[in-house]
Amino acid sequence: MKRILTALVLIPLVILLVFFAPDWLVTLATAAVAILAAWEFLGIAQHTGAKPPRIPVVFSIGLLFLVSFEWPDKLLTTVGILSLALLVYCAFACPIAEVLSSSAAAIFCLIYTGLTLIAVPFIRSSEEGKSALVFLLCAVWCGDIAALYIGRAWGRRKLAPRLSPNKTWEGTAGSILGSLIVTALLLVLSVQLAHRELHFLVYSGTIAYWLLMAILVNIAAQVGDLAESALKRSAGVKDSGTLLPGHGGILDRIDALLLAAPVFWYAQVIQHF
Repeated sequence: MKRILTALVLIPLVILLVFFAPDWLVTLATAAVAILAAWEFLGIAQHTGAKPPRIPVVFSIGLLFLVSFEWPDKLLTTVGILSLALLVYCAFACPIAEVLSSSAAAIFCLIYTGLTLIAVPFIRSSEEGKSALVFLLCAVWCGDIAALYIGRAWGRRKLAPRLSPNKTWEGTAGSILGSLIVTALLLVLSVQLAHRELHFLVYSGTIAYWLLMAILVNIAAQVGDLAESALKRSAGVKDSGTLLPGHGGILDRIDALLLAAPVFWYAQVIQHF
């Protein structure tokens, strides 16, 4: 029930942001999610003995999003400057025995929860960006839901028991199928809306292209989920936090998106080369 109630609150907010919010508000909301996820990640890192500086890291992530919005062509330079700045800060502010682990965790956090999620406002502000973002979120979420139920019903062969004992190959196949089905439904819906002169969803390109993107996004999402599980297990942590009732922490909810969003964005960029 907690999971359902949390979803009933969050899903309408996401829909409003995707379709009606200005670009700056989407960037701000994504930055807030990235900062909350970073805060949880830094808490996980502390269980390994590292003590990364939380305030400088979240400030760096906020600055990263600001630069991505105002000066996107300076993003790569900013990542380099902030990474070096965090290294120098840890070198002088942390106990000498913790400099390596703390600086590594801080810089990794900047990339893992900050740089990856910058893909979300980039996708939203691109041509047909609203439709592309709807596709990304639906492919990730529906794949996750399909994996959960199909894995529980028919899962027998373990996918990666060392990282996530409950995941199965059957659930993985079901997840891909779920993403393909929701993508096909989105394509059909976009055609039906176009016949009625409604252009909320527009998907240029062939059906094969979007189905291929669904598979690519789904695989990236599942790898992202497993990667976060590996990070938590290495620190001996079960959940990243308790902020979302029934769902764990923010990081637990967006772990799939942390890889799926940049992979989808990079695929879009490569397509236009």
